[in-house]
Parts: sequence; structure tokens; C-alpha cells
Amino acid sequence: MKAPKSVTNIWFSLSGLMGFLLAIYCTRNFFKDAANFQLTLFILCGTALPMIIFEIFFVKSYRNPSTGIDFSLKRPANLARVAAKLLGLYAIFGLFALIYSVFPEYRNGFYSPFYEFLTWATPIVGLLAIPYFLVLDLFLIDPQDSYWKFGMAILRKQNFSAEILQVILGWLVKAFFLPLMFIYFRRDIDFYVHFDLASVLASFSNSFEFLFRFFFSIDLLFVTIGYMCTLRLLDSHIRTTEPTFLGWGIALVCYQPFWSFFSANYLAYDSDKQWGHWLSGSSFYTIWGSGILLLIGVYVWATLAFGIRFSNLTNRGIITSGPYRFTKHPAYISKNLAWWMISMPFMVSSTFQDSLRHCVLLLGLNCIYFIRAKTEERHLGRDPQYQEYARYIQRHGIFSRARKADLKDSEEVSIQQRSGS
Repeated sequence: MKAPKSVTNIWFSLSGLMGFLLAIYCTRNFFKDAANFQLTLFILCGTALPMIIFEIFFVKSYRNPSTGIDFSLKRPANLARVAAKLLGLYAIFGLFALIYSVFPEYRNGFYSPFYEFLTWATPIVGLLAIPYFLVLDLFLIDPQDSYWKFGMAILRKQNFSAEILQVILGWLVKAFFLPLMFIYFRRDIDFYVHFDLASVLASFSNSFEFLFRFFFSIDLLFVTIGYMCTLRLLDSHIRTTEPTFLGWGIALVCYQPFWSFFSANYLAYDSDKQWGHWLSGSSFYTIWGSGILLLIGVYVWATLAFGIRFSNLTNRGIITSGPYRFTKHPAYISKNLAWWMISMPFMVSSTFQDSLRHCVLLLGLNCIYFIRAKTEERHLGRDPQYQEYARYIQRHGIFSRARKADLKDSEEVSIQQRSGS
């Protein structure tokens, strides 16, 4: 039995990775003296464009039924309807501009690089939205979409509905996560431009430090692109957004500014002695470090599988390729296992009680991700394609195969014991 068709293809994601490596090469050899902001945009565009080109010319994702678009329609543009959609979009822009200007969290210097990006990007997006909505209005099967309904609600010609709330929640996801991911990624630009390859290859320790940061930086890059590329014409739009407080709360607690509070006060499982302290000088050092990198590699592979569709708290199409062919939550599993290998809380750092406490706290963090996984399954489970995928994993996933193998081994042992007796 084959896995259900994925909304994206891992090979097209790899085209983005190749674009990223080419952009890094050009940055290091030709644009090293460019401003950080310009280099950030160059690398983002160099990574995103190959994937978008594949989506348009090879996958032709704009033809997918899930876009709600039918290019055989011959409908004249309704300028009043387009104006209502633009009003809904611009109202959302205004809402989040108000949030950024009022909430104290967004008034500190940390967010300055993102505001620089918004100053450049907002007028462009605002202008491009006009032809974008005109094209969609011509070919949408149901042109009275959620943006139109929001615009009409603002004009008091339509009641506020759950569909409008879904649009606002979708933009709220973007408004919360995009600043964080963009800023974190931008901080890595100097790392790309100035790393010394000879130094990286000088020792396993140096290689580990480089690859560890490099893997997470690729993750940030693809995540940032995912939050930027929510377009119906690419079939990368948001189908639904997590509707529950539990789903939102359990996801947000894993990110700043909430994570600093919870990790410091409730989940401080780490100590100053990590895996390098315990294994330094040991022949097991390289093996253990390679295991950590392998887990982080799986984590990044899971992000790459999304292509331009990564986003927390939303359904933008069901991913069944890459590591998702083997389990529903490869990113969470690999990341949580890596934390155990990195922190090694089971080692006696000062007292047995401290080690036990650190283990319990890390288990608490693992529980948070377990709940995240379950809330995501509940949300995505409303999609028939995810239901089909869940059935496939239940029968053919890696853990299902392991259980079947254990059962088979147990039966063989039982038969042997009965034969011996």
C-alpha cells in the first residue's frame, strides 16, 4: 500500500536547498560587503524562487482542486467585490500594525530588523494584492471568499462569521511567528558569510558546532519562507487554523517570549554540564555527537518536506513525503530525542536528586510536545486526506512495523517454548 499523495514533493524542496547553497556561494564570493538586510532578502529569494518555479511549471499546483480556482471560467471582474476583499486585507494589516505598536513586547529593539523588513515589504504586498485579487476574482469558483466577507462585515453588510475569524487567526499565526523566524534567521547571515571552512574541518568538535548551527539555520530559512508564501495561486494557502485555546496555548509556550518564562521557572531541565562535558576525550564522543547530528538532520528533513508550506497551527495541505512517510511527527520525535542526548540529564551532575529532577523536567517538556502532537492531529483530523494518511501510518508507520515485529518475535518464542516442552 502506497502512502497517500503529498501536497508537496521533497525533491522540489531540495531545489530550494540547492538555491540556498548557491546563494551562500554568491554571498561569500561576490556580495560579502552588502548590508545584512540585503543579504537576508537575497538568500530568502534565492531559496524560495526555485521552489516556486517548480510549483508553477512542473507541479502546476494552481490547477489543484484544493485551490478553489477554475481557469476555464469566463467571468468579468467585479470591481466592487475586489474592493471589498482589499478592504478586508488592509483592515488586517491595520489590526496587526496596531498590535505591534501597542503591545510592550513588540516595542523593544529586538524587533527592529523585522520592522525594517515591513517598511520595505508592506507597500509592495499592498500594491501586488490588487492584481492578485483581480485574477482570483475572475477564476475563483466561489468569488465571495473570506476576504470579501470580512470586507462586507466591516461595511456592515455581512455578519461576522467563523469563516472571518479563521482568516484573522491565520494572519495572527503569521504575525506572531514570522517576526521571530525572520529575526533569528537574519542573525545567522554573518555566520554564513564569515565561517572558515578550514577551521570547521579541523576537528570533529568544530564540525559538530558548525553543522549543529547550520542545520537549525536551514530550518529557520524554510520556516520563514513558509510563513511568507501563503498564496492560493500556489495552493499554499491556509485551509484551516487551529480553533482551540489548548492548541494555541500549547504551541505558543514553546516560543518566545513565553518560553523564557516557562523554561526558567518550570522546565529548567538543563545544567551547565552537557554531553561534551561527559564524553570529552572519550572514543564515544564522535559516535554520540554524530547521533545528535543525525537526529537534528531528521528534524530539518521534516521541515524541508513542507517546501513553501510550513506553518504552525494551520492546515496548508497534508504532507506525506520525506520522513512523514514513516511517522506522523518526525520533527517532534527527533528533536525531543536530541534534547536527551544533548543535555544528558540522567548523568549525576551534583547529586542523584538533581539528576532525577532534571530528567523529570525534561519529561515535562516531552509531554508538552506530546500534547502539541495530539492537538495537531485533532485539528488536521477534520481533513479527509489526513484521515487517510493516519490510517496509512497506523498500518505501515515505523512504530506500527516495530510493534508487528515484536509481536511476531513473541509468537515465535512462544511456539519454540511450547515445542521444547
